[in-house]
Parts: sequence; C-alpha cells; structure tokens
Amino acid sequence: MNGFHMLMPEEYRALISLVPHEHGAPAADEEECSRLCDELLDFLLQERGMIAAFNLPYPEKRKLIRRYENTRPAAPLPEHFLAAQDKLFWTETLRRGVVDVSSFAEREGIALYRGDITRLNADAIVNSASEALTGCSIPLHDCVDNIIHSRAGAQMRNDCAAIIRAQGCHERPGNAKVTSAYNLPCRYVLHTVGPRVEQRAGEEERALLKSCYQSCLSLAQSLGLKSVAFCCISTGVFNFPAEEAAEIAVGTARQWRMKNGSDMKIIFDVFTEEEEAIYSEILRFM
Repeated sequence: MNGFHMLMPEEYRALISLVPHEHGAPAADEEECSRLCDELLDFLLQERGMIAAFNLPYPEKRKLIRRYENTRPAAPLPEHFLAAQDKLFWTETLRRGVVDVSSFAEREGIALYRGDITRLNADAIVNSASEALTGCSIPLHDCVDNIIHSRAGAQMRNDCAAIIRAQGCHERPGNAKVTSAYNLPCRYVLHTVGPRVEQRAGEEERALLKSCYQSCLSLAQSLGLKSVAFCCISTGVFNFPAEEAAEIAVGTARQWRMKNGSDMKIIFDVFTEEEEAIYSEILRFM
C-alpha cells in the first residue's frame, strides 16, 4: 500500500453503515442459541471445505465460532448468516448485562470504571487497534481488539477492511476511525492505533499517544456524541508504561474538554486492580 492520506469520516461513511444497528428480539432459550450456533458453524465449516458436525457441547461450539471468525479474512457474508449471528451475539450481550454509564460518578466530566468495556452503553467505546485495523486474528486472544471484534460481529472487520482499502494504506498511530458497534450496547466503536514502545517511551511515542486521545475525542464530538469510554491504549502488547500512559490520557482529556468547552462525559475503563489504582491516584489530584 502506498501513500499516507488518512481518510476522514465523510470520505468513508458511504462505504459502511454508520446508522446505529437495530437489534431484534434475543433468542428465546438455550435450545435456540444452540440452533443458531449450528447454523453459523454450518456456514463457517463449509466455507473451509469441512464437514459440519455438531456433536459438541454448546460452550465448545461457541468457542469454535469465535475461533473461525477471528481467523476469517474480511469478506462478504450472506444475510442468513448475519441474521443468525446478530441474534446470538445480541442475546449474549444482554446476558452479560448492560452497564449504564450515566450512573457513573464523575469529576470535571471524567469518570473511572473497572470492568468489561463491551458492556458499557456509552455513545462510543474506543478500541486499541493494530495498524491493519481489522481486529486481532489470533484465535481466542484476550486483547481488547479481539474481544471487541468478537462480540460486535463480523461486520466490523468488513467495515474496517473497507476503510483501509479506500485509504490505500494501513492506519498510522495517533489517528481514529469510526464504525458501527453492531451487537455491542454502545452505538459506535472508535478505532485508534497507539504507539509501540521498544524499551522506553520517548517524546514521539508520548506525542502519538496524546494524539490518539485527541483524535478520538474530536471524532466523537464531530459525531455529536455525549459519552465516550476509553480502554487503556498501547499499554498491552504495545508496551507503553501504564502509569505514564494514564497521566497522558487524563491530562489530554482535561485539556481537550477545557479547550473545546465540551460537556462530553469521558470514561476511562480499566481491567486490572493495578490500573484502577493508577487512574484513581491521578484523578484524585485533578
């Protein structure tokens, strides 16, 4: 891929659907969930030239679907597959429980939440993506990129691939793109690529991480969103030091809100006790 023009939403919104995804009724019971799994596996296995056989317990069938969707390249899917997938995935979303971000205590428009970011009903959640933007392809990997794509549905990978094809190059660190959230309780997912750190974060890496937060917030504002939840960008396999990353995240969010006079609710979502302690300490001195 040649060239480095980063597409703006108005340049790719005709390629994907940014209309909030309509959710149908959830599956009635476990039997229907199992039947939906069989329908999805039937297609995914036949696509690979394999014989569909379903003498597996439900959890194993569900894991197999995720494995195949993780490794499946972006490609069109038939309507019957998407209908079955959406019904199953939305049922699972409701069973995990939707967390209402309006209940979060905030200070100067900033809130902290420890838990599963895919349960939040914020207007948008942020995905810490790779340069290809199309989701983690390591089967069953527990990174946030894999989990968000796995729970949203295969449409998200196809949307991201369409954006990258139109852009003509991989996503560069510090920018942001938007897709529908599909089967998540939020409306949109903002995808941003954080900087990779080899040994220690330098000025360039710090500036790029700051740009990730600025780009996501400005994109959210342009979409008229009132709440956005951030995962911890770049602190996983990209190796950015957690405490320094948190200081940049909170500092950038505060500066952006003041500069733009925004009332947007900004949520920092953390997963571990250590991350929660770091953010709590930083927010305490705001």
